Amino acid sequence: MAESLSSRAFWLCFWVNMLQGTAFNLFLHFPGYLHDLGAGDAEIGWISSITAVAAIVLRPPIGRAMDRHGRRPVILVGGVLNAAVVGLYLWIDSIGPALYAVRVLHGLAEAMLFSALFTYAADHVPARNRTQGLAWFGVSGMLPMAIGGVLGDRLLGLSGAGDARFDALFQVALGLAVLSAMVSVALPEAWRARRAAAEGDGAPAGLRAALRQSDLKPLWLIGGTFSVAVTALFVFTRRFVDETGIGSVGSFFTAYTVAALFLRVFFGWLPDRIGPKRILLPALVALAAGFLWLSQATTDRDIVIGGLLCGIGHGYAFPILFGMVVTRTPEANRGMAMAVFTALFDVGVLAGGPFFGLWIERSGFSAMFFAAAALTILGTCVFYAWDGRVRDRHSG
Repeated sequence: MAESLSSRAFWLCFWVNMLQGTAFNLFLHFPGYLHDLGAGDAEIGWISSITAVAAIVLRPPIGRAMDRHGRRPVILVGGVLNAAVVGLYLWIDSIGPALYAVRVLHGLAEAMLFSALFTYAADHVPARNRTQGLAWFGVSGMLPMAIGGVLGDRLLGLSGAGDARFDALFQVALGLAVLSAMVSVALPEAWRARRAAAEGDGAPAGLRAALRQSDLKPLWLIGGTFSVAVTALFVFTRRFVDETGIGSVGSFFTAYTVAALFLRVFFGWLPDRIGPKRILLPALVALAAGFLWLSQATTDRDIVIGGLLCGIGHGYAFPILFGMVVTRTPEANRGMAMAVFTALFDVGVLAGGPFFGLWIERSGFSAMFFAAAALTILGTCVFYAWDGRVRDRHSG
């Protein structure tokens, strides 16, 4: 097991995730493509949720596979499937069964990669500075948001109008997905040594144990709340920009990513030093404040400020929750726990996509952002009350 953030395995995993993440985040512009094909906002939400359903269904077998056979095989298969599926978008020109099938396959590929890459990274960071290490790895997931937003804006701008204006975006995504799959071949598999070291934890306990573990339940709640709330950003920012003419996808996600990266690179040590839960609260408050700011946005500057606030929230919230799940889970069942944790983000799309799409159609974008803020605040209050009682029982 590597006990240094400078290990070759950690940084190879970082670049695999960076490449596939950039390919995935080019699909921040996908709602615009669906709108071009004639989909309304509610339908866009439902189509986005198709990918999430597929990913959720696959998560338990992915978790079992990682705990029984290792992380690397899941990464390799997921990378090949991802490249093949992204290429299929070049053949989609209408909303129908073919599109739904491609979205299902895309969900399967992303479920495999998201779960396995983040579990692999967790295996290769030292426990003493786990949150910092996971925050650094999270850079490989955050930076692609800015790249995907800006690069997508540029590709669509160069492509002009017409039925084929998204072709260049899909082609670049395909190239990045192929490159990610190629780099993943070099990943070493340290799973057998880790399984031998974890024999004291017993055999992998499985999905039911992960869901029923009392000190993980509050994390599933706040992780699910967080994932539903940020769906408002990842699914509907493209539509918000198109409809209001305020800002751009690139400017929003650049601000979002810069804020998150600044915290993770220069202050990633802070949660390990003073306690993850002490930093999680202001992070979630910042996220809610970002939603509230966006609900009143009228200028390009407002979009940037909203991006900075939401990025501050995401920059700390995700690695803190990720690290808390790893810390509270027996190592023999880590793959399954990571599968559940990453599945929360698909649950977020599944629930948040249709929910926020309906809010937009009935009340507008301002109401949607306000609803996301209210959800974040409510979930935060419930989490701190519940987790405090659970931890008190464990310590007693």
